[in-house]
Formats: sequence, C-alpha cells, structure tokens
Amino acid sequence: MPTGKLLQDMGMGLVRIALECEKKPTEKIKIIDEPIWTMYCNGRKSGYGVKREPTDKDWMVMQLLHMVSMGAGDNGEDHQDGEFAYMRASFERVIGSKDSETYYMLNPDENSPELSIFFVRI
Repeated sequence: MPTGKLLQDMGMGLVRIALECEKKPTEKIKIIDEPIWTMYCNGRKSGYGVKREPTDKDWMVMQLLHMVSMGAGDNGEDHQDGEFAYMRASFERVIGSKDSETYYMLNPDENSPELSIFFVRI
C-alpha cells in the first residue's frame, strides 16, 4: 500500500488493516513471525504483505526517530520510490489467541484508535 494512500485514508478517519495468513497445523511459530500475508484495508483487499528484515537504510531512519515520541512527517527529499514519510506512535497490543493479535494506535487527545492492525491466521 503506498504511504500516501495510507496517510490519505488516515486523514479521513479510522483505518483498519487486516493481515490474514493460512494456518499450518504442522508449524508452530508466533503469529507475528508469519512470512506472508494477504492485506485488507477497511474491508477491501489491498494486496500482500511480506515479512522482511530491516535494511541499513531502515535502521538509519529508526535511529533518527528514536527520540521522537509521537509524530508524522515527510522530509521532502526525493527518494527512490518518490516517498519518505514516517509515523511514530504508541500502540496498544491485544492478544486474542495464538492465531489473532491486534495493535491499536491510540490518539492521545481522545484515547480512541486511529489505526487498527489485525493479524489473523485462518
């Protein structure tokens, strides 16, 4: 999902992202460690997600944002994919079972979720 589209959707209200993967009875791994996901955003299929290790560039950005407690922005530089936006916030984690986990990004002013990310094995 392009970052610009996610930010646009978030500007219009609550965004719900559901990541679904297939349950494999022979494998015992944590839900967050599943490698491949089907992604839905606000009920519409949006493509696929793949777990990956952070690159050196990812680590550099995380180091730069380490001291930021909350915020979002764009550094205005022209990057390879044309976008470089960031968002840092606090998330509440809710474990439903070994096959479901949810993260809620809470708005500190209203204490209500702005972004919900659901991980579900089906």
